[in-house]
Amino acid sequence: MSGSDRRASLGPVEHLVAEPGLTVLMCGIAGSGKSTYARALERRGFVRLSIDETVWRRLGHDPAELAPAEYEQLKADVEAELRQELVRLLDARKPVVIDYSFWSRATRDRYKELIESRGCRWELVHLKADPDTLRRRLALRNEQSGANSVTVSTELLEQYLAGFEEPSGEGEHVVVQS
Repeated sequence: MSGSDRRASLGPVEHLVAEPGLTVLMCGIAGSGKSTYARALERRGFVRLSIDETVWRRLGHDPAELAPAEYEQLKADVEAELRQELVRLLDARKPVVIDYSFWSRATRDRYKELIESRGCRWELVHLKADPDTLRRRLALRNEQSGANSVTVSTELLEQYLAGFEEPSGEGEHVVVQS
């Protein structure tokens, strides 16, 4: 999906219906299309929780301008708040999509446990893109401004690529991006 294609088709995840108690975990590296897919699900009745948008609302500007440690602390604080909101939504049996990278298996497992502990179910959607596609998309996105256009430098992308724990055997739906 291009940065300007905001009305994305869901493709292989068309089966996702805004059913009570379903939480969709969007998983992928920056630039893979998570927010585009999450917004498409939101239009279909899901409540979308986005760390990037919440951070942006709090700051009013690109959080990449912060010192790395300050940015990480802010993201951790916002994630804790959104987890509380997720619990409220799970208890109300609302369909939810979490627009977050879920880069580590441990984080994915924590969220799955939380969702299941509230008697709900989850779907893991892994948006997979090769490094060249990510670089191309991020170069375009880095020229924009807004909550879903957080600047990702080449160096930061390399860190993301090195640290990403790709889901395998976790019940994931893989959507290959180009």
